Amino acid sequence: MKIAVLAAKGRAGSAIVQEAVNAGFEVSAFARSKAQFDERVHLVIKDIFSLTSADLQSFDVIIDAFGEWQDLSLHKKHIEHLIKILQGSKVRLLVVGGAGSLYMDKTHTTRLMDTSEFPKEYMGVAEATAEVLGALRGEQNLHWVYVCPPAAFIADAPKSGAYKIIGEEFETNSKNESQGSYADYASAMIEIAQDSRYDKVRVGVIGL
Repeated sequence: MKIAVLAAKGRAGSAIVQEAVNAGFEVSAFARSKAQFDERVHLVIKDIFSLTSADLQSFDVIIDAFGEWQDLSLHKKHIEHLIKILQGSKVRLLVVGGAGSLYMDKTHTTRLMDTSEFPKEYMGVAEATAEVLGALRGEQNLHWVYVCPPAAFIADAPKSGAYKIIGEEFETNSKNESQGSYADYASAMIEIAQDSRYDKVRVGVIGL
């Protein structure tokens, strides 16, 4: 399997690159500037907004690890660009999403970000990443999966190998926590990459 990881220098992106390499896949890491990766990784220095259909046509799976905390409008703009250049392609686009849009009820009317407990400082990013999900939901000519991390996403926690891929509804583990490491999230992402049954759906990941 040939995998491309976009925004590969970020915390999620770099963890996913390493997990994909360790799983034995042919990995290309796309970044805006030079970066140090495993020697088995092919580095492509190119901004997401400069990517064309030709840049991505040879891959089986593209993992979009885009993240932005300043200009939040770039979340929607970048996914619209990817949708445009991948339209009608057989490639699978896996997107690193946000936990804020997970549903809190069976009727799917209340999201985590709609609750009073949701931290106000994360509201802007939650709204921006929810817009990405909304853009993907309208696409019928693209194979996409939107993958929500746990509510508490811990960058430096070790890989435990204990995680669960959940559906659209918010879940907690046996400790009543929604948390997990970037390393375990990366493992879940590569598991999803290998399973084509995940198609045009949003899922989540929590640590156990």
